[in-house]
Amino acid sequence: MFDIGFSELFLIAVVALLVLGPERLPKAARFAGLWVRRARAQWYSVKSELENELAAEELKRDLRQTQDTLRQTRDELSTGLGEARNRLQREGDSLRREFDDIAADATAPAVSESSVTPEAADAPAPPALASPHDPSVSDPPDPRPDAERP
Repeated sequence: MFDIGFSELFLIAVVALLVLGPERLPKAARFAGLWVRRARAQWYSVKSELENELAAEELKRDLRQTQDTLRQTRDELSTGLGEARNRLQREGDSLRREFDDIAADATAPAVSESSVTPEAADAPAPPALASPHDPSVSDPPDPRPDAERP
């Protein structure tokens, strides 16, 4: 702050000794030291408070930037999800129409009723094939010995 060398301090001490005298100089030196300490403490307090405020402002700015980024990401995701939902809806509708068309073709009579003979209409239907998961069909026995079974 101040550019005061040793020679200037020595000159100030000699003048203070002459003006104040040897009895009041120690009290004056303590009083001046006290004020210098208070001034330094106040300066450091203001400095640290200013640094804290700057750090808090920087944190708030970073927080706002992060919130803005999160909002943009949320908006992009919701737009993407909306587009995907619409595409899936269109595909589902298309599949539903195709299924309805296939079902309509399958339920339509393949031959006219006049070409069906009464004997064919009275004939029993062929037996249905058993489903692999049909409980009425038993599994064949396991040829492995009991020790090898899982």
